[in-house]
Amino acid sequence: MDVKDVIERRKSIRKYQNKQVSEEIINELLDAARRAPSAKNTQSHKYYVVKDKEMIDKLKEHGVFKQSFVYDAPLIIVCCANPKLYPSSVDVDDTPQNYALTDLSIASSFMVLRAEELGLGSVFIASVYREKIREVLNIQEEYIIPFVLSIGYPAEEPNPKTRKKLSEIIF
Repeated sequence: MDVKDVIERRKSIRKYQNKQVSEEIINELLDAARRAPSAKNTQSHKYYVVKDKEMIDKLKEHGVFKQSFVYDAPLIIVCCANPKLYPSSVDVDDTPQNYALTDLSIASSFMVLRAEELGLGSVFIASVYREKIREVLNIQEEYIIPFVLSIGYPAEEPNPKTRKKLSEIIF
């Protein structure tokens, strides 16, 4: 399978089989994120891997996700980045926060594509209670938590979503 096939095949998956994701595969996903480019090679992103039922139940108990399906995922990856690792003066009209968010998004997209290639489904979850996640998982204050990924073996095959025509996304 080539990259184009993976990109075309990827869908947001919200229902997962009751099957754990192996440590080997988790490491493959994290390694894909590690290899992503970042501004000034800062590599500000870190991931909190949640895979045990007790911790997922603890997140549920604190109501950190609005969507209940996230708690059914065998693997939840909390995606974090530290804007303080970037220079305070940047070359253009931008901020360290934007750099961190951009780099984390790129790296997490690499992870999602690798997950698809390995037969896993995933979905980005941005509607989260960040401070509750920070508190439950004891994530340092300097890290932003813009989204999490729920990942697992798909238990659904959603229809492809319609996409705009190429001409509609070009100025």
